[in-house]
Amino acid sequence: MNRETEVLQQFNREGYAIFRNVLDPGLVQEASRHLDWLQEKNPELRPEQYHHPLVADDPFWVRLVSDERLLDIAEIFVGPNIALFASHYICKPPADGHPVLWHQDGSYWPLEPMEVVTLWLAVDDSTPENGCMRVIPGTHSLELHEMQRRTDIPNVLSSGIDPELVDESRAVDFVLKAGDVSVHHPNIIHGSNANASSKRRGGLTIRYIPTSTRIISQPNSCAFMMRGDAVQGVNSYLTRPKYVEGVHMRFQGCEAWQ
Repeated sequence: MNRETEVLQQFNREGYAIFRNVLDPGLVQEASRHLDWLQEKNPELRPEQYHHPLVADDPFWVRLVSDERLLDIAEIFVGPNIALFASHYICKPPADGHPVLWHQDGSYWPLEPMEVVTLWLAVDDSTPENGCMRVIPGTHSLELHEMQRRTDIPNVLSSGIDPELVDESRAVDFVLKAGDVSVHHPNIIHGSNANASSKRRGGLTIRYIPTSTRIISQPNSCAFMMRGDAVQGVNSYLTRPKYVEGVHMRFQGCEAWQ
C-alpha cells in the first residue's frame, strides 16, 4: 500500500490527515516574517483575523499558497484541477490568543457542491499549550449544522456548534512543528483553545477546491487558479498580484512577480 492510499484511507475514516516537514525552513521563516509584516501593516486587526480581503493584493501570500508541495497534497484530495477558495492566518499572540469554538467549516461556505479541503500550515510550533487545533475524529460523517452565534466569550468566529454534538473526551490534538501540514474535511467538528502560553501560535488555513466546485458568492474574493484547468462558466479567477517595492513584503523570488 503506498503513502497516498494510506492517507486517503485515514482521511475517509477519521476526517483528517497529517503531513510532516512539508515546507523548508527558509519558506516557513518567510511566512513567520509575513505575519509580523501583516501585524505592522494592519494594526487595527486582531492577529487572528488576517484573511480573505488581504490575500488578493499580496504576492507573497499567493506565492505561498501556490507552492507545489502544498498543491501536491491538495491534489490527493481534490484532484488535478485546483483553485484557491480562501485563506486565513489565525495567529494567536502569547497569553492573549483567542479560542476557535467547536465548528464545522462547511457551515460557513458558499460552495456548491461542498467539495473542498483545508490544509492548515503550521507557521510556528503548535501545541496544546499555545492553542493547537483539535478535532473530533469521525465527525466528518455528520451533516452540516447551522452555527450558533457566540459573543459571550471572545472567540475568533463569534460562533460555535451546538454543544450537544461535541464529545470532547474524543478530541485529538494536532501537535505540529513549523512546516508541518494538517488536512481536514469541511464537515469535521474542530476548534482550538486560547493561547495561554508565552509563545505565539501562527497557522495558515488554505482552502482548495476542484475547479468544478462553484463559489456561489464571492465577496472579498481571493479565488485564484492554482493548477490544471478551469471549468468554463463555473468561477471567475483573479489575476495574480504583481510585486511592488515598498508596498509589499520582500521575499525570495519576488522579482519574478514584478
